[in-house]
Amino acid sequence: MSSLHQSWYEAGARERIAALVDTGGFTEFVGPERRETSPHLGIFDLPAQFDDGIVVGAATVDGTPILIAAQEGRFMGGAFGEVHGAKLTGLLRAAKALNRDVVIAFDTGGVRLQEANAGEIAIAEIMRAVTEARIAGVRVVGLIGGRAGCYGGGGLIAGCCSTLIISEQGRISVTGPEVIETNKGVEEFDSRDRALVWRTMGGKHRTLIGGADLFVDDDAAAFRAAMLAALGRPAKARSVRNASPLPFGRGERPGLDLATLTVEQDRLERRIARFGDAADATDIWRTLGIDDPQAIPDMSAARFATLAAQYRESADDAR
Repeated sequence: MSSLHQSWYEAGARERIAALVDTGGFTEFVGPERRETSPHLGIFDLPAQFDDGIVVGAATVDGTPILIAAQEGRFMGGAFGEVHGAKLTGLLRAAKALNRDVVIAFDTGGVRLQEANAGEIAIAEIMRAVTEARIAGVRVVGLIGGRAGCYGGGGLIAGCCSTLIISEQGRISVTGPEVIETNKGVEEFDSRDRALVWRTMGGKHRTLIGGADLFVDDDAAAFRAAMLAALGRPAKARSVRNASPLPFGRGERPGLDLATLTVEQDRLERRIARFGDAADATDIWRTLGIDDPQAIPDMSAARFATLAAQYRESADDAR
């Protein structure tokens, strides 16, 4: 891994993996040489990609084995199709069988319209695989900061992860800006208002409302450092929020249980009661107790992380 600054936003899937894992420590599964392309895109005269827009494999991080996946947002917006989804599902099932932690670099607009049914099934299979892996004690760490963001089914999968790491450039939402505008009108949500999009769906807002756990700068090295911290965290992050990260590979294994989900459901109900009348993200930030919410979009990553540690909602190990 290079010590030079490398933008996570600008990097491709393989560049992101290389920045995260030990040098020479990655072995790709179902690589481009296998030619496992989508069987559906040709019907629409659309080009295929030999890895179908996702790279999966085994790696080591500081000498510890993990499994890792990275979506290629530059191919069809990183959208999920049949092969794309099957590769990630298989990786997560392998993680459960091998008892290895998983890192997923999300960069997706959701399901491919050309593979709608296959893509929707893939999302369901991946969510089930994430849940089963977590119940078995596997950490599933998501990284979000790419061009496509993390939308649609990708947002649902991200919400199932043990820990989410996000940058300013990251966006998380089940429904994308253009879809909201199409269905509700520009008066409800103007998808061309980039400030509005980032204020509503971006990394800072998601961190403050507990939808993401760790906020980092747009730097591959920062993502790696946060990943190491996440892989070393005890499961019940709400009880140790201000504690220093444990060494990688140590600490309580991150099981997912009914008690965790019950606590999170209670939190979401309180959120609706507390923020339901808010017209803008800045109203929510003010309700959280932040004196100058208008200053948040221009804050540096370091300054924002300090503020978020004081004001953000706890995610209770679930979202």
